[in-house]
Amino acid sequence: MSVRATARLRAEPDGRGGTALPVLESAGPLALRRTRSPLPTHARVTVVGAMSAPLNGDRLAIEAEVADAARLTVDAAAATIALPGARPDAAPSTYTVDLRVGEWATLHWLPEQLVSAHGSNLHQTTRVQLAPTARLLLREEQILGRHGEPTGALTTRLTVHRAGRPLLDQQLAYGPDAPDGWNGPAVLGGHRATGQLLLADPSFEATPLPARLLTPTAALTPLAGPAVLVTAVAEDARLLRATLDGAMHELLDGLKRNKIG
Repeated sequence: MSVRATARLRAEPDGRGGTALPVLESAGPLALRRTRSPLPTHARVTVVGAMSAPLNGDRLAIEAEVADAARLTVDAAAATIALPGARPDAAPSTYTVDLRVGEWATLHWLPEQLVSAHGSNLHQTTRVQLAPTARLLLREEQILGRHGEPTGALTTRLTVHRAGRPLLDQQLAYGPDAPDGWNGPAVLGGHRATGQLLLADPSFEATPLPARLLTPTAALTPLAGPAVLVTAVAEDARLLRATLDGAMHELLDGLKRNKIG
C-alpha cells in the first residue's frame, strides 16, 4: 500500500530577535523536529525519517513558509533512499518540496543526499518562491545507486521564482528511463554522485560573480538575477559533499567580508 503524506512548517519572527515555529506538522515518514541551531537568529528544523520511504507509488511532500524577516535552517538526520517497494508494477514515487521565502527572510535548505537504489523510480520536484529581498541557500545531492549496484530511475526538477519571475528551471534525468547519453562524457562521465548549490542574495545585483571552474568537475555559474548556481559531479557522496561544502563556505565568507547577510 502506497503512502501519501504532507509535512508542513512555518517560521516567523518571535519579536525578540529570533525565529519561532508556529507550524510544525509531521506526516507519515516525514517527522519534523525542532533542533538547536548554531545560528542564534535562525530556527532549525531537522527532517527525521520515521520509516523506509519513498517506495515506488508513495506520494510525499514538504511545504515550508518563511515569513517576512524570519530565518530558518532545515536539514536532515540521514540520507533519503528511494526504494523499489514490494510491487514491481507500482507507479513512480514522488517527493515534492514547496518553499516560500518572504521579504528580508532567509532560508537555508540543506537536506542530506538522495540515494536512488536499483529498481526504484522517483520523481523529485522542488519549487521555490522568493520575495525580491529574500535570501536562499539550497543544496541538492543525488547518489546514483548504493554501493556495488546500478542506479534506479530518477528525475529531478528544481524551479525558482523571484518576485514572480523565473530565476532557475532545471530538470535532470538519470537511470534506465532517462534519454540516451545521461551517463556519457558530456553529462556525468561515469560519476556516481551529482549535485547543485544555489545561493540567491540581493547583494549579487550590485556585485555579480563571474562564471568559473571550481574544480575539474565543478563550476560556478551566475544566473540572470541575484543568484549563483554551483553544479558538480564526483565519484562518490563524500567527494561531492566536500566540493559543495567548499563552495558554500567560500560564497558565504565572501558575503560576510562585504558586510552583507
